[in-house]
Amino acid sequence: MNPEQLQSILEAALMVAGRPLSIADMQKLFAEDQQPQATDIKQTLTALAERYATNGIELKETASGYQFQAKIEFSPWLIKLWEERPQRYSKALLETLALVAYRQPITRAEIEDIRGISASSHIIKTLMEREWIRVVGQREVPGKPALYGTTKAFLDHFNLKNLRELPTLAELSNFEQQAAKLHVQLELTEDAETNTTSSDE
Repeated sequence: MNPEQLQSILEAALMVAGRPLSIADMQKLFAEDQQPQATDIKQTLTALAERYATNGIELKETASGYQFQAKIEFSPWLIKLWEERPQRYSKALLETLALVAYRQPITRAEIEDIRGISASSHIIKTLMEREWIRVVGQREVPGKPALYGTTKAFLDHFNLKNLRELPTLAELSNFEQQAAKLHVQLELTEDAETNTTSSDE
């Protein structure tokens, strides 16, 4: 198989997959005796990324693999596609998710202390059902409260390879800005849904 054909096959697969594809996923597209080497796939992905470098979409490596996404700098225009829709996620949920992402591992009580308001059990439950956060341990204090952290699914959903790719706290001076950025990324990456999360509790 020539490099151009391999690139076209991988490009098509990444376009229609709807999820990140790992190197192993891409190898499985081919018959066992025709599977390209991992190094060949990586070289092809590098060439594909370079081809899209000046386009409105980019090839991004996340925690689970590779996927195409709209470039974040175009969000001021793309977000208008959702202007008429009610906000899918409440401010409380987004702020809670931002706190877990930036301060993990963190307890529910610590989230409440920072936000200055009670953290609804519904919000924690919703984030866990979405598999964006999980219990990662217990704080060694009386009562041993659960410690929450983000998941691999969180990284994939926000097109991150690891937590180091999150904007720094210096770049986002407060948690309202962090929540706003998460909201923009959610709108750019999610398929349309009929269910919406209730407004701030």
